[in-house]
Amino acid sequence: MIKDKIEKALTSQINAEMYSSYLYLSMSSYFSSINLNGFATWMRVQAQEELTHAMKFYDYVIERGGRVTVAAIEAPPAEWDSPLQVFEHVYTHEQKVTGLINDLVNLAIAEKDHATTAFLQWFVTEQVEEESSADEIVQKVKLVGDQGAGLLMLDQELGQRVFTPPTQGE
Repeated sequence: MIKDKIEKALTSQINAEMYSSYLYLSMSSYFSSINLNGFATWMRVQAQEELTHAMKFYDYVIERGGRVTVAAIEAPPAEWDSPLQVFEHVYTHEQKVTGLINDLVNLAIAEKDHATTAFLQWFVTEQVEEESSADEIVQKVKLVGDQGAGLLMLDQELGQRVFTPPTQGE
């Protein structure tokens, strides 16, 4: 049986992951509106990933005998000044999520909840990848600037991303 403190913290993380999904979906819409459909595709895939993360937390809480009480999801921003500003926002947001995951790990350790500590390790590793990916795109957008052929080439590259759900063991 999951402890109340852990259940509440994981349920709060579900909301944070759902917000992340909303945020990336909003960013996808922004990119579509300025005809950067490859960027939009990348963000849409990211939104799907975040929804999958939320469901991993949901399933874990249920599997441990807990109950998830869903809460309202805050509306994300809808406007940005440039592709660079969007990806800087992504990078900052992923750093914030990393902090939330680290806080969950610290709580699980403090509560001596070894199962939750083990469960959270996947997310610790995932956040390293998320931050690295966002930073890589920030650096590429800085390199090519906000206009021109470089941006269109990057748009084409980002449009190749395809959602791949995690395997059962992940």
